[in-house]
Amino acid sequence: MSKTVEVVNPYSLERIGTVETSSWEQIDAMLDTAHGLFRQRSAWLPAYQRIEILKKTARLMEARFDELALLIASEGGKPLVDAKVEVKRAIDGVELCVHEIGQMTGKEIPMDLTAAGAGRIAFTQREPIGVVVAASAFNHPLNLIVHQVAPAVATGCPVIVKPAMDTPLSCQAFVAMLHEAGLPQDWCRSVVCSNEVAEQMITDTRVGFFSFIGSARVGWMLRSKLAPGTRCALEHGGAAPVIVGEDADTDAMIPALAKGGFYHSGQVCVSVQRVFAPSAKAEEIAQKLAEAANALKVGDATDPTTDCGPLIRPGEVDRIEEWVNEAVNGGAKLLTGGKRLGETTYAPTVLLDPPADARVSQLEIFGPVICVYSTNSVEEAFETANNLPFAFQAAVFTQSLDTAMQAVRQLDATAVMVNDHTAFRVDWMPFAGRRQSGYNTGGIGYTMHDMTQDKMAVIKL
Repeated sequence: MSKTVEVVNPYSLERIGTVETSSWEQIDAMLDTAHGLFRQRSAWLPAYQRIEILKKTARLMEARFDELALLIASEGGKPLVDAKVEVKRAIDGVELCVHEIGQMTGKEIPMDLTAAGAGRIAFTQREPIGVVVAASAFNHPLNLIVHQVAPAVATGCPVIVKPAMDTPLSCQAFVAMLHEAGLPQDWCRSVVCSNEVAEQMITDTRVGFFSFIGSARVGWMLRSKLAPGTRCALEHGGAAPVIVGEDADTDAMIPALAKGGFYHSGQVCVSVQRVFAPSAKAEEIAQKLAEAANALKVGDATDPTTDCGPLIRPGEVDRIEEWVNEAVNGGAKLLTGGKRLGETTYAPTVLLDPPADARVSQLEIFGPVICVYSTNSVEEAFETANNLPFAFQAAVFTQSLDTAMQAVRQLDATAVMVNDHTAFRVDWMPFAGRRQSGYNTGGIGYTMHDMTQDKMAVIKL
């Protein structure tokens, strides 16, 4: 049975909207319709129509730019200045999908390499993989939806998207704009539902591709239950390491580290978390980071002067407070922060040398906490950085090409940033976690490739 769920501003905890949940019976009917659209090949949307829809969607987003940014800040707690960046990225992502439609080409397959293939020509083309079901996260409530939904539209896949329960309004706004731009409603549906209903939807045999952004525990559990033949992409989190070389320009790197660690109050899957610095410089670096943290304004994300907004729920403040207290009681030096500022706000925090077995050292913090560790050598730093079951993006700060290339070789990561923070991303680059941090590769073009499949024609002359 459907029910109304309140959406609240995570800073004030005041209601900003409501959404209706969907029952399994409703979602079952949506799946049936979506699967029917996919099976009826003569009714697939041609490329030119998908291009027109996505182009018009981008124009609608531009016209509602400020409205979308305020919605992101209001429901997700991302500071308005960063919410505007997210809207720009989301528009660019839709336009990138338009570009990538023209890149969805097959190739000629040489057939006369042996006598068996002689007298034949062959070529491949890309077809949509089937019904896409996407489950998304709260921390980028518009851009993540664009990354999961727009590629499905671009490739001609019917799609059903489940946004995070905390941030459904941005998703609903985007889906409504797709419909306004001319996409038939049955080709893209947004649903809010219980976890039990969501699992039933995701593991249904009619699903061709499952896109998930969220916790590793949930992602791997759902993957283990997918129906035979369902493909998937999982994007989880990490505990991003930064290696500081002996020759690093520490003054130049502090703003980048502070941005990478405290952006969106650390609620980013590749947020700067573990900084490994030479022992002689570690405390100085930590102190400079603390000074940068102290300069940040924490408050209501809809205030244009706010640098760090709230955490998404009060329980997250409780968790981070517990983890930081554990580290301090275990011997970490608290240089700044380490306290709650309100029901859903926590002060940007810098810890020096937390214990190796503390949760801030072992798990993804997903909050405004940066840990600095003293290391005796760059080799020790590499070894410690790689010593977790997570591997996503990493970084190194150095003026030495040798050290930079050593980091690229030695760090277990899908991307190594040189003289930049770990949270850097543009939406056309591959974006993926290794090991427990994810499965398959994100990024607009990569996602569109995963949402299509090869078909070959072999013609006997």
